[in-house]
Formats: sequence, structure tokens, C-alpha cells
Amino acid sequence: MPYLFVHFREKATPDGEQVYFGLSRDAFHWEEVNGGRPVLWAYYGDKGVRDHTIVRDAKNGKFYIIATDLSLAYGMRNQYKGSWAEISRNGSKALSCWESEDLVHWSEQRLLPIGTPCMGCLWAPDVLAEPDGSFLLHWTSSVPGSDFKKKGIWCCRTNDFKTFTEPRVLYEKEDSDVIDSAMYEEDGVYYLFVKSVANPSGVMLLRSKSWEGPFERVEAFEEAMSGLEKRGSYEAPTAVHAPDGRWCLFIDYFGVRGRGQGYVPFVADSLAKANFRRASEEFSFPYGFKHGTILKITDEEYERIRSFDFTEAEFGSPM
Repeated sequence: MPYLFVHFREKATPDGEQVYFGLSRDAFHWEEVNGGRPVLWAYYGDKGVRDHTIVRDAKNGKFYIIATDLSLAYGMRNQYKGSWAEISRNGSKALSCWESEDLVHWSEQRLLPIGTPCMGCLWAPDVLAEPDGSFLLHWTSSVPGSDFKKKGIWCCRTNDFKTFTEPRVLYEKEDSDVIDSAMYEEDGVYYLFVKSVANPSGVMLLRSKSWEGPFERVEAFEEAMSGLEKRGSYEAPTAVHAPDGRWCLFIDYFGVRGRGQGYVPFVADSLAKANFRRASEEFSFPYGFKHGTILKITDEEYERIRSFDFTEAEFGSPM
């Protein structure tokens, strides 16, 4: 079973905050696409994108990439004046979106203004495809009444990524910010990974019988992560069910500068057991993949992406 990893790269230059692809035959060994260069560029909004997610629409065969509209390479030096507080209040007012019918020819970037004035920032989108053909879109934003200072997980639903239900808070932690949500269903139970900024500082796993919650913490995951050094320096969880039946969890390590950043892999027998252990020796990456998601693809789609010349694509190189 082949896989596509859509992600960005942590670089000081604007080319890092674009759309990158990685490919794998087994979810463990990954290769770069397009020579390690972006396959898509953002021309609107901040002209940079982070925190990518990708989903397949079973109804019409289309694929959608959704990402945070944010450039640190440009924006942090200019309109945001070096301030994350300024970004939280005035940055990322929309999500970026591309769509495709074949994973190689993509539409031009468009912006999805799904937020409300109290949010300030729309960060780290992720999508859960439901059996009825609808999608749960969830992301990080400021929670109401916090003066843009406290972050929680918001959500809305869509059938086509053009019209959306009213956004609402999906999960808020009373004693801490939470960011970077990723949701999966296993045996009728919904599992929600989030990054808690404090109490504890690090990635948490929650579960519920409904995507709406209420959510409870999975203690087995807490125990599995208890020995992880610099736990607070990991964020952006994303997971995939591997061909061998195990769950692969990738957590983005940002505790150093430069090339040491990127996803660190963990494996578990199931989300229910949540017995994740670090498994770096089982995985290989060509470079540090940053905050993205993984899509199961077909052999034909794998070969099409691998052989396609993205430098000739209409939106595959900067203007």
C-alpha cells in the first residue's frame, strides 16, 4: 500500500513554507518528490503555507490540500514585527486550499475565510472524512473571550470545501492552550491527538464515542510518552494505519535549530492500546519532514506522482 506525505520544510527562506510531497511504499521508508523542491507554491495571503493536510473525496474523486496561510520567512520579518502575539491576533485569517483530480495537476491556491473575528489565527487544519461523504474540518484558533491569548481546537463541517457550517469550539483545555489536532476513528471510537502547551507539556491522546466529544484522556498514551525527553518540544502529531496493522505516529520535533528538526516516528499495536514506542530505526526520511499528513494512495497514483515533472506544472514553480 503506497502513501503520500504532504508537508513543508523548516527553512529560513520562503521556499520552505510551500507544499512538498514525500512517497512511501510501506509508510516506513520515505523518498522525496521533485528533487526535494516544492510541488506547489502559495501566491496569495502570506505567500507561504504550513501545517498541511490532504484528503480524498470519495464522492467525486477529487483531492484537497488545506494548509495554514502563514509565512514566517516573509511575515515575521515584516508585518508581524517578530511577534507571535501579533500573528495570533492579526495573522492567518483564512486557510489555503488547492484541489486536484489526479494528485499532479492542481488548481491555483484559493483562500477559505471560515473564521470569525474573535479567532485571530487559523492554524494547523486537519480533516476527517466521514462515511456519509461529509468532512469534519478542525484547526487551532483563539478561544472566545481570551483576547486572542488562549488557543483551542475549532471545527466545522463541509461537503465540498466551498460551503461550511458555522465554526465552533471542538475541544478546549481549562488549564492550558491546546494546538495541532489530528483525529482518527478506530472500531467506532474517535481518537484526537493534540499538543498541550502545559499540564502536561507535550502531545496528548483523547478519545470519545463521538467526534463531537466529550473527550477523555487516554492514560496508556500518557504512560508511553512519560519517558520522552524534551516532551514539550514535540508538536504536530499525525498518524497512519500501516499495512502490517500497526499505527505509525509521527510527532514533529522542534527542539533544535536547522536540520535536526522534523518528524520522529512511534508505533503502536492500536489506538485503543496506545502503547506507542519510539521506532526511529524502522523508518527513514530523506530530510526533516515538517507538520503534514499522510494519504493512502494507489500504485497507479504512486507511479504518476513519482514520474511527474512538477517543474512544468502551472503552479509548481515561483513566478
